[in-house]
Amino acid sequence: MAKTASTKGDRRVTDETENGVGGTGSDLVATQPPTEPPLSDAAKSRLAAIVQVARHYGAEIDPAELNLVPGSNGPSDADMVAWAKAAGLAADARKVAWRFLLKNQMEPIILLLTDGSAALLSGVRQDENLVFLRDPRSGSGELPTPVDELRLRQIWQGQIILVRPSLGHAPEDQPFDFRWIFNLVMIDRTLVRDISIASIGIAIIGTLPALMVMMVLDKVMEQGDVNTLIFIGAMFFLLWLLEAVLAYGSQIITAHLGARVDTRVHLHLFTRLLALPLDYFERNPAGQTAHRLQQTWQIRRFVTSTLLGSILNFFTLCVVLPVLYYITPVLTWFTLVAAIATAVIVFSYLRPLRRIFGRVVVAEIQKSTVMVETLHGIRTVKCMVLEPQQRDVWDAKVARASKLRLEGYRLAVWPQVLSLPFQRFAERGTLLVGALMAVQDPTSITIGQLVAVLLLGGRLSEPMMNLARVMQDMEELRAAIMMISWTIDNPVEVTSRMRGLTPNFVGAITFDHLSFTYPGSKSRALDDLCAEIPAGTMMGLVGRSGSGKSTVARLLQGISRGYEGYLKVDGIDLREIQLGHLRRSFGVVLQDNFLFRGSIRDNILASRPGYTFKDVIRAASLAGAQEFIERLPKGYETIIEEGSANLSGGQRQRIAIARALITDPRLLILDEATSALDPESEALVNANLKLIGEGRTMVIVSHRLASLLDCHLTMVLERGRLLDLAPHSVLLERCATYRTLWHQQNRHLAPASAQQGPASLGPVLAN
Repeated sequence: MAKTASTKGDRRVTDETENGVGGTGSDLVATQPPTEPPLSDAAKSRLAAIVQVARHYGAEIDPAELNLVPGSNGPSDADMVAWAKAAGLAADARKVAWRFLLKNQMEPIILLLTDGSAALLSGVRQDENLVFLRDPRSGSGELPTPVDELRLRQIWQGQIILVRPSLGHAPEDQPFDFRWIFNLVMIDRTLVRDISIASIGIAIIGTLPALMVMMVLDKVMEQGDVNTLIFIGAMFFLLWLLEAVLAYGSQIITAHLGARVDTRVHLHLFTRLLALPLDYFERNPAGQTAHRLQQTWQIRRFVTSTLLGSILNFFTLCVVLPVLYYITPVLTWFTLVAAIATAVIVFSYLRPLRRIFGRVVVAEIQKSTVMVETLHGIRTVKCMVLEPQQRDVWDAKVARASKLRLEGYRLAVWPQVLSLPFQRFAERGTLLVGALMAVQDPTSITIGQLVAVLLLGGRLSEPMMNLARVMQDMEELRAAIMMISWTIDNPVEVTSRMRGLTPNFVGAITFDHLSFTYPGSKSRALDDLCAEIPAGTMMGLVGRSGSGKSTVARLLQGISRGYEGYLKVDGIDLREIQLGHLRRSFGVVLQDNFLFRGSIRDNILASRPGYTFKDVIRAASLAGAQEFIERLPKGYETIIEEGSANLSGGQRQRIAIARALITDPRLLILDEATSALDPESEALVNANLKLIGEGRTMVIVSHRLASLLDCHLTMVLERGRLLDLAPHSVLLERCATYRTLWHQQNRHLAPASAQQGPASLGPVLAN
C-alpha cells in the first residue's frame, strides 16, 4: 500500500521550512522532502472502508491509483465502485432501506454517511432490531457499536456500496463484439423502450392515412358525406402533428442513447488501452492502434442512425402486414414474396461483402500507419528531405485503400439493383394485379382498397429497400468492431496491477538464477544471473550491445514477468508484488523521455498532482534543472511545446529526472539517461548522482564507464551472463571485458584508480 498522508507525518515540512522556498538549492534538498497534502477525515474513512472490504475477498486496492483532491471528501461513490471492479470484484452503489441491512447475511457493506465518511456493517441482531457498525480506521480489537434505526437515520440516508466476489467475467473483460455492444445499449433499457414505443406509434400513424384514403374513396365520394370528409381532414392534421412530435421525440431520445453509448465506449477503450502491457505497444505501430480505435464513430453512427431506422422498419412491417392482410390477403402474399426475394438477394451478398470490407480494413490501417509515423518522425523527414519518398508511399496506400473501398461500394450496390424489380413490384405490380381482380370480380376489391394497398405497399417497400443498406452498415460496423477488438481484446496487466503485495521497500535487490528469453527468440537475453545488491547501493550496469543491460531494467520495472528463477526486492519476488505499487516505488529515467504538452511544473508533477510547488523546486534542484528553469521567462510555468522543441536535450532530460524524483522513490533506474546529454549537462547530472542516490538504491545503465566512477558496484554483463560485480578499481584489475571497454573509451587518459565505494559494499557475487 502506498503511503498516504496519515503515514507521512514524520516527513512533513514545518511552516518555517515552507517559508524558505526562496532559499538555495542545497537548502531545499536538505529540508524539503516530498509532501502530500493531508486528506480529510471523511476521505480517509472511505479509503479505509473500500480497502478493508476488498481484502475481505482477497483483493488489494491501492488508493494511490487515484489522484484525490486534498481536503475533499473523496473518493466518490463512483470511484469506490470503480476501484472494486478494477480489483476483480463486483460492486455497485445503491440506496436501500433499513430492512435491507437487517437481512444482511454477514456480507461486508459500506455505509456512506451524510458527513461524507463511511462505516462498515459488521453484524446484525434481528431480534433486537440492531445493526453493528465499525469505524474502518479503528483497530481490529475495537468492538463495533450497536445502532438502532432511529439513531442511524440521523447520520445515514440509505446510500451503500455493496461489494461481492465477481462471478465470471466482468463486463469490462468480455470480448468486444456485437454482444458487448448490445449489452452496452441495453444498459439504457428505458431509452430503448421509449424509442420502441415512439416507433410503434409512428408505424401506426403511418398506416392510418391509407385507411382514411380508403374511407374517402369508398364512402365519402360515393355517399357525398361532407361531415365525414371534414372529420377525416381533421384527423389528417392531428396525425401529422402527432407524427411530428413522435419523430422529434424519437430523434432526441436516440441522440441521448447514442451519446451515452459513445461515452461508455470511449471510456472503456481508453481504460483498456492504458491497461495493455508495454510490449503490445512495442510490437504494434502507433498509427495502426490509433486507426483501430478511431472506428468508434461507426458504433455511434449505427446507434444514432441505423438502429433507429431498423427499429422503425421492424415495427412498420409488424403493423403494415396485418393491415394489408385484413384488406386483401391475395395482394399481401404478392408483397411478402417480393420481400422474401429481396432478403434472399441481400443475404447472398453478405460473405463477399465481408471479405472485401476485411481487405478495406487492412488497407485503411496501413494508410493510417504511414500518416502517424510521418507525423512522429517529421523532424527526420524534414532533415533528410524525405518528403518525396513519404509522399510516394502515402499515394500508394491511399490509392489501394480507395480502390478497395470502391470495389466494396460497387459490390454493395448489386443487392440494391437486383432487388429493385421486386421492390417495384411490391409498389406497382400490386396495382396491376388488383386491377385485374377488380375487372374479374368487382366485389373482390374496391377502388379505395386498391389505393390503400398501393399506399401501404409503399410503406412496406421502404423497409425492404433499406434492408440492403442496413446490411452494408452492419458489415462496416462488424469491420469496425473487429478492428477495435484486435487492440483491446489483448491480455491486459490490470490483474497484476491491482493484486499482490504492497510492501514498504528498503531497496535490496536479489538476482537468483534469473533467466529471460524474449518471445520468438532462441537465445536467452539473461542467462542464470545471480547477484545481491544491498539497499542504498549505487550500482552501474555495463556491457557490450546486446549484453542484457536494458533487459534487467525492463524486468525491474515489471514490463516483462515471464522470467525464470527469481528477481527479488527486499526478499520478495517481483511477480508477487502489485504491479502499480512496484512502479510507483521505482523512479525511471530513460534515454529518450516524453514530456507532455503543458507547463514544466505540470510535467514534474505528472505522477503526483497533489504535491506542492515546494516539492517541484526540491526535485528540480536535485536533478540540476532549477538553474535553467529559473532563467526561462515564465520559469516553472513555461509551456513545453509539441515534441519539447523549445528545450534542449539536456534540459528535457533533467526535467525527466526531476519528474522521477518528485515521488522520492526508494529505487531509481537511469537507463542510458545521460547518454544523449551534452558534456556540460552530463557533468551536472553526474555531479548530483551522489546526492540523488542518498538513501535510495540506484541502477544506472550506461555505456559511458566514466559516468559510473562514483558507483559503489558495477555489474558487467556479456551475452546475458554475469561476468563480474565489483567497484571500478577492482574491475580494472580482474575483469578483462571491463578493462577493454575502459581503455577503448579512455585511451587519452593515463590509467588511474577510481575512488572505491564503501568497504562494506565489496564484491557480493552470489553463489
